[in-house]
This record gives sequence, C-alpha cells and structure tokens, in this order.
Amino acid sequence: MTTSNENTNKQCVGFAGLGDMGAPMAANLISRCGDHSLQLAVFDINLREGSVPASAGVAESLSSLAAESEVVFLSVPDGPSSLAVVQGLLESPDSRVRCVVNLSTVGIPATQQILELIAQSDSSDTFEYIDAPVSGGKAGAVNATITVMWSGSRVWFDQCQPLLSAFAKSLFFVGENPGQGQAVKLLNNYLSGVALSATSEAVRFGLHHGLDMKTMLDVVHVSTGQNMAVSDKFPKRILTGSYDAGFRMALMQKDISLYQESVMAAGLPANILGEVAQYWQQGVEQFPDGDFTEIFKVIDADD
Repeated sequence: MTTSNENTNKQCVGFAGLGDMGAPMAANLISRCGDHSLQLAVFDINLREGSVPASAGVAESLSSLAAESEVVFLSVPDGPSSLAVVQGLLESPDSRVRCVVNLSTVGIPATQQILELIAQSDSSDTFEYIDAPVSGGKAGAVNATITVMWSGSRVWFDQCQPLLSAFAKSLFFVGENPGQGQAVKLLNNYLSGVALSATSEAVRFGLHHGLDMKTMLDVVHVSTGQNMAVSDKFPKRILTGSYDAGFRMALMQKDISLYQESVMAAGLPANILGEVAQYWQQGVEQFPDGDFTEIFKVIDADD
C-alpha cells in the first residue's frame, strides 16, 4: 500500500468502494477528520481517475486493506459485492479489522448471508459487522449531508460517531440487529419511489387539463399533497429538464425490488407496491443508465 504519511498514532481506517457515493464520502472522511488524526486506506476493484482522496493511501488488495485498518467502511453496489468484500477481509492472514460498517443497500437476505459467513469464520468473536445503509444521494455524499441508518453494536456506534459525522448530517441508531438498517432504508426508498411515481401521475393529470407545471408544483408545495418529489425532484430536476438528481434508475429499481421481495416473504400488504414496482421496472428497461427522475418520462409517455 502507498501512503502519504505513515504514523502509528493515527486511527487506521479503511474504505472499500469509491463509486458515486463512496468516493465523496471517503474524501469527506479524510478532509474533515484531519490528517493529524486519521490514516485512511482505500480500495476499489476498478479505481477511477480522481476517485482517491488526497492524502489517502491506496491498498492494492483487500488483504492489504485489512492489514492496515481497524475499521473498514464499505460502499459497494449490491449484496454479492458486499459478501465478496467481507469474505476477502475475513481471509486476510494479517487482518487488523475489528469492525466493518457496510454503508451499502444490499437487502435483508444478503445481510443474513454475510452474518452467516462471519459466524462460520475463525474471526467471529472479534469481527463486528454493522449494517448502516445511507440515504441522500450523490449530492448528500458530496455535501456530507447524508443520513446513516445504523443497526448493530451500540458500543461501535458511539465509537464511530466522529467518523460518521465527517460525511453524514443525520445519524440514527435503529436497532441492535444487522438487517434492521436495511429495513428502514428499503421502506424509505419505497416511499421515495411512491412519491415520485405518484407525483408524476398527478402532474400528467394536471398537464392534460392545461395546467402549468410550475403552478401545480407551487400550489401542492404549500398544500396537503406536499412531498419531496414536489419540493425537490420536480422543480429542480424535471421542470428544468436536467434529470440529474444523481441517483440512477437502476438503483431505485433494485431497492424497490429488494423491498418487494422482503414484503412478499413476510406476507404483508403489497397492493400499491405491485403497481409502483411495475413503473420502476419499465423505467430501468427504458432508461437503464438514466437518472431516477426520468420515471416522469416513462409515465408521461404511457398510454
């Protein structure tokens, strides 16, 4: 691993996954905690130019990351990716890792798979897994305003708060059992998906009746139908035609699908969910690389 400054007095932290969310979170972690208190090592299987924070060290492998870090944050695309990273950390012969904080949205079954993998390892007594998905999108990651939904050890939550506060505005301890964070994140994104798709239907209704989009949004914003789609997504991303909220259509569809799987497995009410899931499936089929605000294009064109 290459580092700008080796100092054993610094807290050793690792960060795996430098994508749209991970790169700015890692950058805020090192810049806000300060070079004098933190030694940050980063790893990504496909490093992008400009994704490595200044003064961070680059680990050449997960084993190298594990050998340098006591706490490791993960920000990866899905459950299989998280499972692979955790397995790599567990298999590191010189690992110093005591706590893994997964900031990714992976779903409840994948979380259970990770916990089972850890339970079967020789490190199960010293390796703490935290399920802590985040919300706020790329803009939140850049501006350090994301929300963290922590489930796992309360002791580690208290210890990690200075680190978490470097890239998050709102920290919530939602429960002691990993998987509870996933439940909160999935229900949150489901509600976000409902709001955006329902608002798209409503706006289309208004346009059909000759109403001006901005006028509709202004009225609803100060009325009982107000929601984040009305106050943020429509006026800033859809009305302007920019469609640049920074959260991909494919990720929203993934989260809605994970929520649907968990709801169906629990045998809970899902009538509205079925219609919403269908919209987002259409969205990812039509805009596989698009922004999730482009769901309006899907609904506006729907006959």
